[in-house]
This record gives sequence, C-alpha cells and structure tokens, in this order.
Amino acid sequence: MKPLQPLALAAAFALASSMALAQDSLTVISFGGAYGAMHKKHSVDPFERDSGIKILYDSYSGGVAEMKAQVESGNIQWDVIGIEAVDLERACSEGLLESIDHSLLPPGADGTPAKDDFVQGTLQSDCTVDTDIFSTVYAYNKDTIGKVVPTTIADLFDSAKIPGKRALRKRPQINLEWALMADGVPFDQVYAVLATDAGQKRAFAKLDTIKKDVVWFDSWSQAPQLLNDGGAVMVQSANGRFYDAIRNDNRPFVIIWDGHLYDTEGWSILKGTPKKDLAIKFVLYTTGTTPLTGTADTAYGPARKSSAALLPKDVVDNLPTSHLDKGIKVSSEFWADYGEALGEKFSEWQLK
Repeated sequence: MKPLQPLALAAAFALASSMALAQDSLTVISFGGAYGAMHKKHSVDPFERDSGIKILYDSYSGGVAEMKAQVESGNIQWDVIGIEAVDLERACSEGLLESIDHSLLPPGADGTPAKDDFVQGTLQSDCTVDTDIFSTVYAYNKDTIGKVVPTTIADLFDSAKIPGKRALRKRPQINLEWALMADGVPFDQVYAVLATDAGQKRAFAKLDTIKKDVVWFDSWSQAPQLLNDGGAVMVQSANGRFYDAIRNDNRPFVIIWDGHLYDTEGWSILKGTPKKDLAIKFVLYTTGTTPLTGTADTAYGPARKSSAALLPKDVVDNLPTSHLDKGIKVSSEFWADYGEALGEKFSEWQLK
C-alpha cells in the first residue's frame, strides 16, 4: 500500500476534525426572549465554556408538532428541548422523549441530595428535569388602560367594564381554564368541569363574549410588545416576560395574579438523538444549584431549594411561588388526555 500523500493526509485530518466537532456539539432549543437569554447566560454559555462542547442554541414557540415530525421521520435536528409541562405529558406519552435517570442528578450546593433539593411538584416525570416554576398571567399598561383597571380574571372577560383588545396566545390551554374561572367556576373545580362536554361548551361560550376583541399571537415574545404599543389593553403571557419589561425597560405594566396558572418547565432530550450521552451531561450540569439561580432573572422560581436560598428576599417576593394561593397548577394529565381533542375544537371555534 502506498503511503498517503501530504494533501491526502491533510484532507483526512480535516475530515476527522470535522467529525469530532460534529460529535462534540449539541443543538439546544428553548423559548426566546428574556427566558432564552437567561438560559444562555446561566446555563448554555457556562456549560459550553466548562465542557468544550459547542452549543447551537435556538428558540421555538412550544408545542409537540416539530418534535413529533423529527422523531417519526428519524431526521433528528434537536438534541435538548426546553419544554413546558403542558406539552411534556403528551410528548412523553407519545414516545418523543428519552428517559432521564434522576438518580444521576448531583446534590445541591449545600450537600442536599437532589431528590430532597428539588421543590415539591417537580421531578414528576422521567422525561424531563425541571428547571423552573412559572406562571401564566395577564397584565395591563397603566398608560393605556383607561380609568377602570382590572384586578380579577373576570375583568379580562368583561369588555363592557374595560373596553379594548385583549391579546391571548393562540392555544386552548390556559384560555379555557380562564374562561371557566371568569364564569364563576371555583378554581379547584376547573378541570373537573372542563372534562365534561357541558363544561367545554361553557368555556367556549365564555370565550365567545370577547372573541371580537381578541388579538391572537403565537409566541410569548410578542406579548410585551403588544402591551407596550397599545395593540391590546390587557395581554396574556408568562409572568417573566412582563417582569423583564418592568425591571429592565421601565415599562408601566401591572401584573394581575388572580387566576394565574403556574407550572414547571424543564430540559428534555429528543428521542433518537445520537448524542444522548452529551445531552445528559448538559441536563445534569444546567440543573445544578448555581445555573438554576438564573431563573430569577425572569422572575421564575428555581426548581431547587438550594438555588432559592441564594436569592435576595425582594427577588423571591416576585416569584410565582409567592402567589400560589391566587391561582392553580396546570393539570398536565388533563391536557395529555384532552389536549388533542380540545385543540381541534379550539381551531374549529376560531374559524366560526
């Protein structure tokens, strides 16, 4: 056999280097805006620096459609996904996510075992490791609201009391729960009622009362802009989007906590990724005590107690965990069972 010539040898080394680079990289998908910036600052960049693994970081608008398309086609483009619990149950039950062994999670910075360090209500699924607790709320702009200001979830549905456009995310989740709350259903009975045909009709009937006043949007990143520009007088969003605008941009927004729905978000690994081992390293690193303190940047509560213990009291007071008595936890189980059917009904309702 002839020895490789210099050019051929250089090409071989270049090929090997490019293959190594491909293996030592991950595609991580999360939500945009302040939330995405928080993860990049406290999780993505530190992991990339400490591990030497290149992170290709991008955003999406939630939902499971893109995950399902990749898994079913076998064309895996994403490795790690930041996922809301409302989508987690469906994605996990449909086999779109890898299992993550929670026993691998490191203890907190104070030595507390992970199973005791993560707050109650987290680590409920082996398809994810929770990072934060957030709330979906609505807010108004003091400069555009008018003389009468909202204080309850019912006010969002009262166009006679408070005229103007309402901006809502174009999904049945949250909107149907809010409709029943505004219609007088006790908070602790919302999901029991929504599980019935009569309850679903009641929710859509309540949405009918504001349908002509609703501005629909797809991504949380659009919410602060709609409120700031006067596109709507009341706007739905994750609480962190409004908090960021209030704190960093001095926007005259006021958050309404009445009827808020709180839930968790976390990192999941797409089923079939050839980089599962690297993805697990990323998840374990970024759900440690120090990275999770960053969730407070967006006013989301960290999933670890040891992380919250490092935060100032005035920050803790603005976290959803300080207002849990004014809202309810999203039922991921309900949406796993009813999400597809209600999604179809919601789409049909919008077209009427």
